[in-house]
Amino acid sequence: MADKFAIITGASTGIGAELARLAAADGYDLLLVADTPFVDPSVGNANARTLEVDLATLEGVDRLLDAAGGRRIDLLCANAGHGLGGPFLDHAVSDWRHVIDTNVTGTVYLLQKVLAKMVAQGEGKVLVTGSIAGWMPGSFSAVYNGTKAFIDNFTAAIRNELKEHAGITITTLEPGPVETEFFHRAGMDDTKVGQNDKKSDPADVAKDGWDALMAGKDTIISGWKNKLQVAASGVLPQSVPAQLHRGMAEPGSGKD
Repeated sequence: MADKFAIITGASTGIGAELARLAAADGYDLLLVADTPFVDPSVGNANARTLEVDLATLEGVDRLLDAAGGRRIDLLCANAGHGLGGPFLDHAVSDWRHVIDTNVTGTVYLLQKVLAKMVAQGEGKVLVTGSIAGWMPGSFSAVYNGTKAFIDNFTAAIRNELKEHAGITITTLEPGPVETEFFHRAGMDDTKVGQNDKKSDPADVAKDGWDALMAGKDTIISGWKNKLQVAASGVLPQSVPAQLHRGMAEPGSGKD
């Protein structure tokens, strides 16, 4: 058993799996959590446990915390998230509720529980996966972008609330499009962004997030093009990025 213990959510694939590899290499015991099966044996290390659970529910988060077995939590990577593409009016209520409950409700509940433990122990590191999507109106991805706007804003607020606790750092990772299963699971295979072959490598995004986390930085936007996109979104009328997003995410746009 190592002296350091980390929990990583959304860890079965993509950015989460790459964060698990980095944490394992740094000597952490790991609790890896996802709502999909773990099929890659290279994720984690000999001191890694995996848990398949739905983090859209408070019960699922409680199962995660129970699985930690009362151990001191030195690091949390709150990376679990779901996307949802297509026209908002076509979405089943259960679909958009699951996105909100995973990205917002479950994440907020997990952060509240873990940060309370970290405050009591006097230190801890947290990485929350937001997105540059939170900076722009997400035409044909409206619910997902809205949840990431919440996460980007929420983490900045609790970071300020806890600034007197010098031993606790909260870092927000804000990637752009990443080459993962995200777009397939979100039903966006036929979109321009889904078919873009220049999406970021999840290993590169995870490394950016990990380095920022270890340095105690507040926020890291992964990728220089994404930095430019965020900068532009802050000065343009909202109708402009909304139309730009439409061009990337409208169903069938990948055929243009």
